[in-house]
This record gives sequence, structure tokens and C-alpha cells, in this order.
Amino acid sequence: MLVRIADNDGHLRDIFDLDNATNDRLLAENERLPGIGVHELVYGVPYCRVVNASFTHAHPLGSRFNGRERGAWYAAFEIRTAQAEIAFHRTVELAEVGRFEDNITLDDYLADFSAQFHDLREAPRFAGCRDPDSYVRSQALTERLLDAASLGVVYPSVRRAGVPVSRAFGRRS
Repeated sequence: MLVRIADNDGHLRDIFDLDNATNDRLLAENERLPGIGVHELVYGVPYCRVVNASFTHAHPLGSRFNGRERGAWYAAFEIRTAQAEIAFHRTVELAEVGRFEDNITLDDYLADFSAQFHDLREAPRFAGCRDPDSYVRSQALTERLLDAASLGVVYPSVRRAGVPVSRAFGRRS
């Protein structure tokens, strides 16, 4: 895409340099992103940059189990659940700009976790964390869990009742 706006190869290199200078994942990998240390990132495994991007490119308002300073790795147990989440959030974004036409390509990854996550599926006291219209309680819980060195949560999908999903927090320094 950037090649379309570049006048020549030198101009294209300049555009890439500018893009790289503002890329949060690259900043974190070079110890220049506040809030996420280089020792918190994943290295030496396939697609590690995709994982790192999920932690370093947080939504400006945060998401269900992460704030705006630190993203999270979202993993659905079923592809249809991930698709339901994407459709919901993309529809909200398109409604904000008043345009419901879009053409995007998405990738899905098969991930394997070997960590202890907090399981919120059978915990009624965390029902407020599944409010489909607010992330306030889930983000507050996330801060407490991160302070306690939690690596993530497993919880029931908000978009597909009865289907579990998980969010990995990473490890905060």
C-alpha cells in the first residue's frame, strides 16, 4: 500500500522509517515504549511479533481485560466465537463513522498456552466483568490481577453464550 504514495525508492524508505518510528511493537522491542518492558515480550518462537503486537497495540479505550496502555492476546476456543467478536467490534467502529462498507482480510492463528490463567467461567461474582456494554469492571479486575502477577483469564464469551475464551495479559514488570 505504501508503494502507491511513494515517488521513488528513497521516498518509500523514508515512509517506512517514519512508520517504524511510530510503531509501538518496534518501540517496545527497543525498550522505548513506556509500560511494557523488553523482557515482557516473546522472542524465538514462530509469529512472536504477532503476539508482541497484541500487547503493544492496545485499543485507545482498552478492551474487556486490558487498558489503553497495554493490550492483551485474545484467544477464542472456537473460530466462530472470534468471528462474532470481530463482527461486533467492527460494526461498532463502522457505526462511529457512519459507513457500513468494509473490505478487510483477517488472519487466525492456532495458539498453544502453557500457563495458569484465572478461570472466571464458574465465578458469579465476576459476572459484571462480562457486561456487554462496559469494560469498567473487567479493566479494574485486570489491574488487580496484573499486580498479583496473573498471566491471564479464561471467561465465558459475551458474544456467544456458553463458549469460553481467554485473554493473556503477559507479564508486567
